[in-house]
Amino acid sequence: MPELTAELEQAITTGAPFSRVCTLTELLSANPDTGRYLGIIDKIWTIGPKVHGGTMVATSAAAATRWLRASDPALVVMAPIAASSDFLGAPEPGEVEYEVHIRKVGRQICLVDVNLIQNGRTLVRTAFTFGHLDDADPIYTQQHAEMPIEPPADAVGYRDSSMGKVVHVARGAELFIDREWARFLDGAKGEPRLRLWMRPFEGDQQDPDIAMYFAIMSADMSPPVPANLGQTGWAPTVQMTTYLRRRPAPGWLRIIATSHEIGERMFDEDQLILDSTGAVVAQSRQLALVPQQR
Repeated sequence: MPELTAELEQAITTGAPFSRVCTLTELLSANPDTGRYLGIIDKIWTIGPKVHGGTMVATSAAAATRWLRASDPALVVMAPIAASSDFLGAPEPGEVEYEVHIRKVGRQICLVDVNLIQNGRTLVRTAFTFGHLDDADPIYTQQHAEMPIEPPADAVGYRDSSMGKVVHVARGAELFIDREWARFLDGAKGEPRLRLWMRPFEGDQQDPDIAMYFAIMSADMSPPVPANLGQTGWAPTVQMTTYLRRRPAPGWLRIIATSHEIGERMFDEDQLILDSTGAVVAQSRQLALVPQQR
């Protein structure tokens, strides 16, 4: 694996658009039924030293979408509406390969599998369901009027806080966390719930596909909610399911993270993503390991 270039190292300081991490180069494949792509996940799309999980799902979705459309241009109307991801290892930033297999092609549903590979080892395996996104106003949606559309004045910006030293993704997008819910920021305890606001660079909002992948990525953006119970540290994701409901309207995405139960070994975390209109854009549910206290 080659070392990161000076340009990528600089990105951690200056920021980089999400579109760059979704830019893939097609590789030759020994099997005509298998798509292969090369991608570069910049150091900016990491949390600590490892690649951010939601970014890996989003870039895998980009590979799946490209191969599916290449197989039949009529499938351009299809979008990755569900993703079931198993994390087998933690990739380093840099070059990765995507191996894509189409399992089913239908008029309403297509199934596509993607392996994210680094140094010859599959590190993330995602099964995608493709279908048609909602493009009309919802018949019913639960209201979240208590959460402002934009981050309030007392929201904590990642970029200029201690959070940004760990969550480097905050250099690739604007990211704020609600201080009222994030009790752990003040050394206190509270309910295992968190609220965040996230907005991509302007150019990433203008490209409908990049905006779609960004929404998938944002569904894994909240810190682990056990932090509000004093359980901080690395919380490895065992399995995550992500839903994409619609392409987001321009503006801030609102992220609401909650948990049903935090056990001795494992916890669940749901993340709900709303766009500036209040519509549900994406959702995720993951099972993760409780951070080990030293």
